Amino acid sequence: MRELLSLVVTTLNNAATLERCLASVPFADDVVVLDSGSSDATLEIARRYEKARIFSEPFKGYAAQKQSALDKAKHAWALLLDADEALTAQAQPVIEAALNAPDCAGFRLPRREQMFWTFQHRASWTNAHLRLFDRRRGRMNQVPVHAAPEVEGAVRTLRGAVLLHYGEPDIRTKVDKINAYSTGLVADKLRRRQRFVGLRMLLYPSLFFLRQYFLKRYFLNGWAGFISAKSGAFYVFLKYAKVYEARRKGRDE
Repeated sequence: MRELLSLVVTTLNNAATLERCLASVPFADDVVVLDSGSSDATLEIARRYEKARIFSEPFKGYAAQKQSALDKAKHAWALLLDADEALTAQAQPVIEAALNAPDCAGFRLPRREQMFWTFQHRASWTNAHLRLFDRRRGRMNQVPVHAAPEVEGAVRTLRGAVLLHYGEPDIRTKVDKINAYSTGLVADKLRRRQRFVGLRMLLYPSLFFLRQYFLKRYFLNGWAGFISAKSGAFYVFLKYAKVYEARRKGRDE
């Protein structure tokens, strides 16, 4: 008999994607939706699901909000998804098999990214993220923007359990995220007194583009892959440029 599973999702105005997210995990034994003040149809969509238990709390930060949602789960094993993610149909049997007497503390799931008008080519590099794990052995880390769970114990990758990330349907959305995320990282980088910021700003964006476009095979995605790699390089430039700007302002005051 497999371990019982809680699906955990945090939301804020995710009416465009939440239905797809919740529908992709029909085998969840418990569903936690923690909302932080949606003004669209997000909560109405969540209420359509009989297993969904819906909570509302002010947004406390990425890590704290997700940890609060995890703490509300009924079962030890949790599947933590963003509201703009969904499992492929092929993921269900892979996950259910993994939850039959699991031999590790958690599982990473490969994630294919939406690249504007298309999805990542299957042969381009996909990052794997820890999303399925034993809550008794882990918690969210305190990374300021890209908070993620960390567990004590072995972690394996479930190659057949693929996540689809519907996060960047157009270039404007990508640019808005780049601006918000780069700003969100400034305080942390200032606190850690990161060195060689000017040199990183000068060299790293080009290295990032080459890695994404050639080593991670984004060229297989055509112009969408080129634009994604190029805008990712701009994100790298922008986060160091904002740190440099903040330091200059600090010296001038």
